[in-house]
Amino acid sequence: MSETSGGTFVGMPAFPEAARAAVGDATLRANLRHATHTIRDKRARAVAELDDWAELRRAGKEIKDRTLRHLDEHLLRLEEAVTAAGGTVHWAADAAEANRIVTGLVRATGETEVVKVKSMATQEIGLNEHLEAEGIAAYETDLAELIVQLGDDRPSHILVPAIHRNRGEIRDIFLEKMGSWGRPAPEGLSDTPAELAEAARLHLREKFLRARVGISGANFMVAETGTLVVVESEGNGRMCLTLPETLISVVGVEKVVPTWRDLEVFLQTLPRSSTAERMNPYTSMWTGTSDDDGPSDFHLVLLDNGRTDALADEVGRQALRCIRCSACLNVCPVYERAGGHAYGSVYPGPIGAILTPQLRGTVSEVDASLPYASSLCGACYEVCPVAIDIPEVLVHLRERVAAEGGRGHRLERAAIKASSWVLDHPAILAAGERIASATRALHPERLPGPGARQWSEHRNLPELPAEPFRDWWKKNRR
Repeated sequence: MSETSGGTFVGMPAFPEAARAAVGDATLRANLRHATHTIRDKRARAVAELDDWAELRRAGKEIKDRTLRHLDEHLLRLEEAVTAAGGTVHWAADAAEANRIVTGLVRATGETEVVKVKSMATQEIGLNEHLEAEGIAAYETDLAELIVQLGDDRPSHILVPAIHRNRGEIRDIFLEKMGSWGRPAPEGLSDTPAELAEAARLHLREKFLRARVGISGANFMVAETGTLVVVESEGNGRMCLTLPETLISVVGVEKVVPTWRDLEVFLQTLPRSSTAERMNPYTSMWTGTSDDDGPSDFHLVLLDNGRTDALADEVGRQALRCIRCSACLNVCPVYERAGGHAYGSVYPGPIGAILTPQLRGTVSEVDASLPYASSLCGACYEVCPVAIDIPEVLVHLRERVAAEGGRGHRLERAAIKASSWVLDHPAILAAGERIASATRALHPERLPGPGARQWSEHRNLPELPAEPFRDWWKKNRR
């Protein structure tokens, strides 16, 4: 499904409407419930193995905060190190500029195909769609991303983009679509994990061996050496990072860490929080270019796209600590029932509800609705490995949305202003209470008006007593 340059899925409704449709899908809810409960239970066991998890969590938070306070210095140091190692650094202020840079780099090679490592940043800017419009085919190689791409679908989870699909659906997608993208799926393909993985391996192997250009993101960038780091579980990323002659990495500016010592903390917390593994099966690191192993031409595109705006917000900037582990999604009762597509962004769940409105603003109906896509239960904060206080940022962003206005908020402010005036005049309040009690048989069960109706759709209005409390008190206080 296509996206705008800002990352909004075209045609997506605001969260309440999208969530209402998702909650009615029994298959989707069953898929999400099974997957999220499995992942979060495994994560809890993996984290419990470390006696110093709380200290690691605090260290990760402090490293990220310290880095963000001096982000400009670390990025310049990173640029210097990457350049010294033979790479080229490009700065992209927004999605449009990043897409132009990457497209120009691919065209310079003369190639019309690229292979991609799973990357949230390239999804954020709509890179695949932009390349397709320019006549360049971008092939996703992560298994879940491949499923999403073949199914003409959208990712619904940070770690497991195809979490909304079950094995039977995946088998049908492979049988129907693989042939039009390359090597077809074997006839008689079953829905067993081993057969599905083998079909994907055979399909992708041809693309790995043919590709001359690879595109990636990065989990971390080490400023002191200019080293980029990708952690993964399948090995497809390493194929993309080492086989092509040209490698282009699009990375958000917040992914930098100052030193290797800082990186050590996150290589402990990220695997346990994301895949519930003690360490990632594949941790790939590269520094610049190489004549013998890896790409001979390396380009790093440093992406802003709203990040410096978020950095300027003292409360909201903590969202930039995120290391994309997805632990918050797996414990969120709202995500479990609504799924990732309801958020209208590549960043779903609790982290998406605070990150997306900061990167894109809250002008659109979709983005303005995201800070309200939460029960504020706090489970997301408890599992976050870098201690992002997501409920605090949600409330902060709700205040921003309310301050920016809109029909519902204008009516709310008018109602509060009128209520304040009534509360300042006790005689008028008492008269109003008596009238309300006397007419209680005529009161509706739901509030009128579209905005108020949303609040009372699943709540009955409280039944008024036969007489106001102040009248009862006068009669019975002795």
